[in-house]
Amino acid sequence: TSAALALLCGSVAAVVVWRWLGKRQIQKKMEEARRTRDEGMKKMAKAVQHFREQVPSVQTDAILSLPLLELTGRLQEGSLCPKTVLYTYLEKALEVTQQTNCLRHFIPECEDQLQEIQQQREKGMLYGIPVSIKDHIGHKGHLSTCGLVQCLGTPVQEDSVLVKVLKRQGAIPFAMTNVPQSLFNFDCSNPIFGQTLNPFNHQKSPGGSSGGEGALIAAGGSILGIGSDIGGSIRLPSSFCGLCGLKPTAERLSVWQTRLLNVDICSRPTPVPCALGPMARDVDSLALCMKALLCEEMFQLDPTVPPIPFNKEVYSSSAPLRVGYYDTDGYFPLPPCMRRAVQETRGALQAAGHQLVPFSPPRIHYVMTELFLKTFFADGGHAWLDLFTEDIVDPSLKSQVNCCKIPRLGKKLLALILKPLQFLLLLKLKNIAMISTCRSVKEMWNHHHQIEVYRTEFISQWRELRLDVVLCPVLGPAFTTGYPGKLLTAISSTMLYNVLNFPAGVVPVSTVTEADEEELKLYQGCCNDPWDWTLKQAVAGAVGLPVAVQCVALPWQEELCLRLMKEVETLSSKK
Repeated sequence: TSAALALLCGSVAAVVVWRWLGKRQIQKKMEEARRTRDEGMKKMAKAVQHFREQVPSVQTDAILSLPLLELTGRLQEGSLCPKTVLYTYLEKALEVTQQTNCLRHFIPECEDQLQEIQQQREKGMLYGIPVSIKDHIGHKGHLSTCGLVQCLGTPVQEDSVLVKVLKRQGAIPFAMTNVPQSLFNFDCSNPIFGQTLNPFNHQKSPGGSSGGEGALIAAGGSILGIGSDIGGSIRLPSSFCGLCGLKPTAERLSVWQTRLLNVDICSRPTPVPCALGPMARDVDSLALCMKALLCEEMFQLDPTVPPIPFNKEVYSSSAPLRVGYYDTDGYFPLPPCMRRAVQETRGALQAAGHQLVPFSPPRIHYVMTELFLKTFFADGGHAWLDLFTEDIVDPSLKSQVNCCKIPRLGKKLLALILKPLQFLLLLKLKNIAMISTCRSVKEMWNHHHQIEVYRTEFISQWRELRLDVVLCPVLGPAFTTGYPGKLLTAISSTMLYNVLNFPAGVVPVSTVTEADEEELKLYQGCCNDPWDWTLKQAVAGAVGLPVAVQCVALPWQEELCLRLMKEVETLSSKK
């Protein structure tokens, strides 16, 4: 008996020591990653200081205030030199990341790219423009971490197609920005590099998963950034940070050599695909970026991208539009200020001569629970959970991780216990634990088929109303940090257009007023339940923060989507 007890105690001690050593190894990897980042920051700071000593008369504020179109013009004509612009933005980015923790890493090869573009025979459309890119977009010699410890080992061996095209067009990728752990969150925090803050209010989140981009651009540390979007990850940071952001049709821009959930996106096809797209301070910047990227180089490097150049005529047209609109999808009612933004924009568009038509997107409850969430948790969340086996789970993700860890039997018991609340659950499924899984290949194929059936239904309804575009709400204003992880299903307004694979963009049109804040006190949401109360807490204290709307077009009509965005931007600036 004593021998057995000693063996048991020894085994327990061995397990404890093994776990301690595992955690210690994780901590060492994280400390090394942070040390590497900090050393890179110091090197960049020294390079900036050296440049300032050489050229002390740079008019920093004047350069930073130039819109992208004007800056490209100045660079093309030679009245500004790329080196001055690059070091001006490097200096500003250093200042911004000290305040918001938005950068994951500077790209020291930006100095080599600076030399490279000056030797090119022809100046590209983005000649001399410093560009920031999201953490998981591949850049040769750098990590794509997705905020995960297991991704800290191997640097990317080759530039992603998108980075290659940016460089060919004369752009200078100079920084990689922070993301939430695993990218599956619309906050921006991970255990390695920490929490990114909203530059307008440090109690608030910049959104996610392209939150580092949102914070950096909004605070003036970058003039153009590239994010990604699989549920709102470009549009939510744009909404929270007062930027313009475009999620194109997924296949319009190449995603080759871009990592998602620790694999290359192209190696894991999904019925709800990831899209890469631009983020900037105005709509013209997005249009210029799309025009630059949709070039022969992109089509040659990635033959899966349809060779459709940017249609400038559609973007610059002044013909009246037939615009569908709605201010709620009926699934997760948004705060009063977001609905106000849609109604005010509707009125402005109508007064400008456009035709506004009420539109109601069909079956959002079904789309959210049976199509969107089931796509990512078809296996009960096991593939996602595997990402955390050798990692520390970020506090902002713990509630989601714990839900996925509930065994199948536990989920069935929960469903049985909550059956009396069936109506509420059908109306607004809040908990990942309730998501049904695909238990066979046949079920998976059927799931894919149901997505196609829904797309057909949605397009038919769109066609019946003879719509050109749709104006609708986007989630906002900025959440207090820590709250996004508690309200995953609040993203229904954006995820719908990932399921449909429609181009969708966000434009800031207003700010939160004292009257909005007072009206928020009366907000009851859909059911006046704990999740509605949580949303109310998440967006409280947002006076002065940006308020945005969402613009949508049919697949492959990015130019038409941008056209509506530009019209909305022009009308809101006049107001």
